Amino acid sequence: MWIITKIADLVQLAPRDFNKPSIEAIEDKLNEKYANKVIPNIGLCVCVWDITDASEGLIGQYDGYVNINVEFHMVVFRPHKDEVIHASIKESTPEGIRLCTPFFNDIWIPSSELPENTQFVEAEGLWVWNSDDVQLYFDLNEIVRFRVIDEKWQVQPPTKPNESADSDAPTKTKYQAPYSIVGSMSTPGLGNYMWWE
Repeated sequence: MWIITKIADLVQLAPRDFNKPSIEAIEDKLNEKYANKVIPNIGLCVCVWDITDASEGLIGQYDGYVNINVEFHMVVFRPHKDEVIHASIKESTPEGIRLCTPFFNDIWIPSSELPENTQFVEAEGLWVWNSDDVQLYFDLNEIVRFRVIDEKWQVQPPTKPNESADSDAPTKTKYQAPYSIVGSMSTPGLGNYMWWE
């Protein structure tokens, strides 16, 4: 679920950061830039693990910023295929179930990946698994186990500046998460963990 990846980048320290120890100031800038951001085909960045190399700082001629080339390790959330993870049910729709963890909200379980004999009850807005004459509900906010079967990457287009009120504003396109996980709860042991205890 967690990986460490090596990244190289240029860090600019403003004069107001000179009162901090150098490593602390560099880590703060890197965390500010990368934490809670998705790097395509790498994953969701969490925090700096360590700094492996930093060049001597070069002071900019006009702004007084110190430019430092840095190599560092970043903790990244990217579950492996077939990994089993715990998450809570955020939303149920006729198409499937959306799950979330405390830090990641883009987990999707399509209806085809739910247990056999599972149906969506429109009146309650929930999925129900009919197992051995017992109805087991996929209730909102319940903790479930799921298996990672795929991941999806979506390149985000650059944001446009606000257009004036006079112009014809284009219709908004539906938001797509830059990184999402597709999972399955169709095999024994998956789904609500209380069902299997």
